[in-house]
Amino acid sequence: MIESHTKRRRASLSLPIIRTARGQHREGSLTLGGLLKALGETSFGWAIVLFSLVTLLPLPPGSSLITALPLLLTTGQMALGYPSVRLPGRLSGLKLDEPGLRRTVLRLSPITRRLERILDTRYESVFMDRQPQALGIVLFAISFALFLPVPLTGWFPAISLFVFGVGLLERDGLVAGIGLSLGMMSILLTAVMISSLAAAAETLVD
Repeated sequence: MIESHTKRRRASLSLPIIRTARGQHREGSLTLGGLLKALGETSFGWAIVLFSLVTLLPLPPGSSLITALPLLLTTGQMALGYPSVRLPGRLSGLKLDEPGLRRTVLRLSPITRRLERILDTRYESVFMDRQPQALGIVLFAISFALFLPVPLTGWFPAISLFVFGVGLLERDGLVAGIGLSLGMMSILLTAVMISSLAAAAETLVD
């Protein structure tokens, strides 16, 4: 019983984001870097979770060209073997919309609740010393798929990165693997969509 209660507390991820964002918003200082620092700035897991949430905010089409940049930077640093996330000043000072962020977190609650029920510390070999760089390369590719403004594909890589980030935070190699699998599928979907759009454009030209 005690073990079950402890697991539920470890897996609670939505509340820290909502509470921290609300507190900083009330102080008039809700920024990307400030929120990440309050959550734990040395954690690639928190960075990936937070930045994937930002890409899921209700924004105009093509916004992923901007919102995916922190993910490209974070996963790129992970691939290069950085020990922690380092945001440049301008990106760190980017202001966030607290109500929009809260709505996005709550909209993902069905996924979060399911993850919380299965989260456990397992298959930690996925996160061994040399593995993060290899993982970073794959995550960078997924982030690049998110970066491309291809219609109807942006949410898929963002969700896969969110799931991976949760797995990384909780040292759950199984959940992280699910996120990576979804990410590889999102890369394939993006490639198919680009090919279809290119074929359609070629047909119109002809």
